[in-house]
Amino acid sequence: MNNTAFLAEVSSNHNRDFDRMKRFINVAADIGCAGVKFQLFKIDELFDSSVLATTPNLQKRKAWELPEKFLPELSKYAHEMGIKFGCTPFYLDAVDILKPYVDFYKIASYEILWHDLFKKCATVDKPIIFSTGMATLEEIASAIRCLADNGCKDVTVLHCNSAYPTPIKDANLRSIQTLRDELSIYERDMNIQIGWSDHTVSPGVIYRAVHKFRANIIEFHLDLDGQGEEYTSGHCWLPEDIKIVINNINQGKDADGGGELIPSDSELKERDWRADPVDGLRPLKKFRV
Repeated sequence: MNNTAFLAEVSSNHNRDFDRMKRFINVAADIGCAGVKFQLFKIDELFDSSVLATTPNLQKRKAWELPEKFLPELSKYAHEMGIKFGCTPFYLDAVDILKPYVDFYKIASYEILWHDLFKKCATVDKPIIFSTGMATLEEIASAIRCLADNGCKDVTVLHCNSAYPTPIKDANLRSIQTLRDELSIYERDMNIQIGWSDHTVSPGVIYRAVHKFRANIIEFHLDLDGQGEEYTSGHCWLPEDIKIVINNINQGKDADGGGELIPSDSELKERDWRADPVDGLRPLKKFRV
């Protein structure tokens, strides 16, 4: 049976508000997530200076930066809530800064060509998740080889589309199986799981990723109330909506059973009311007056 873990991506919806960040963690735990993820970046180390100087919209992202001082308490609170705490490092020093606090690193799709970041994360004995939006199979395999060559033993590859939001027709979920097949040759070196990083905000897409393509992890962008910086872009789930999806998937797992063809306890009393093999009438003759 496939057990799919849900991972809530806070991204820049925290508004640099510590209490709001804790609410994200609390909500992630409440709706059934296995983990919550933040992002650690410095805008001056994310974009080239010449691009920043001429692009006011990028300059505004300075207000999206996660204060490093919040990391210890956020990590502690996530663990108190019983879920894992992860973060995306967007600059090399961030890997060391996050090391004492995170249970896993997540590398974003836009960094898949930056192997120095993959190497730095791989040298730390923690699981690594990376997304593959915009990437070719060759680029994904190259990233996997980089991780394997630098000692990573636990990696999750998330199929992804980097349109925000992603049109359903572009989700291409069948690539989850392609990744599983093509990357299986690296399983001798590391544990590899395959998942889906969602930007569609479509229950049907997530159900398909889980039930048809057996995604091990579903990552999704979460906002608390429609007030996050990224909510208006259209790729973020609200808690009440994604909770229904997670609950439905978990309920479906409860229906799997063990596969034995024997009467269940709930139906035992009905066995006596089956048609008798002699006259075809109910109940069985031995129970008639």
